[in-house]
Amino acid sequence: MYDLREQVMLDGGMHSMLLEHRGRRPVVPESAYVAPSAVLCGAVVLGEGSRVLHGAVLTAENGEVRLGTNSVVMENALVRGRANHPALLGDAVLVGPHAHVNGATVEDEVFIATGAALFPGSVVGAGAELRINSVLQVNSRLEAGAVLPIGWIAVGDPAQLFSPDRHEELWQIQRELDFPGTVYGVPRGTAMRDIMARQSTFYGAHHDDRELPSD
Repeated sequence: MYDLREQVMLDGGMHSMLLEHRGRRPVVPESAYVAPSAVLCGAVVLGEGSRVLHGAVLTAENGEVRLGTNSVVMENALVRGRANHPALLGDAVLVGPHAHVNGATVEDEVFIATGAALFPGSVVGAGAELRINSVLQVNSRLEAGAVLPIGWIAVGDPAQLFSPDRHEELWQIQRELDFPGTVYGVPRGTAMRDIMARQSTFYGAHHDDRELPSD
């Protein structure tokens, strides 16, 4: 395993952006590929044979991001690790274009389609499929082998599946899962100005990021 940009397979002499954040730096095996326009920030660990394609961002804010063997993060996807909710992706996982994997645990052989969103504390069992624009809510568990249909929402542990038009039924479960507490560390009803003041301070840690040298 290596943590220097010179060990990453790169196109045409261009360099992807690897950043040290909160004193941690990406770890990239020689067998991995990181596209020139991708970003790895902080405590990001890639597995053997993993691929991170153009425009993808893997950012370990104050918790790790780990990607397993032969897993692929496609164009413009986001994978974010948090202190209490690291982003842990198993082997042979596909993260589709524009997908959002935030503080989730994803077991082996999971298919995450274009635009799907996984929120902090969520867990996806092995072999499950999250289809286009589907959502796995905070602190919810999608069972192994399950299929979350296009645009549907999974909520609860174990997750129940809802079509978007069933919002009132969905909310009866979702409101008990503490989205604001899980994601922002505040009680429901906290003023948006207070939430964003906290977020501004939290993300201000990026002022101290250090781009790693290419050679």
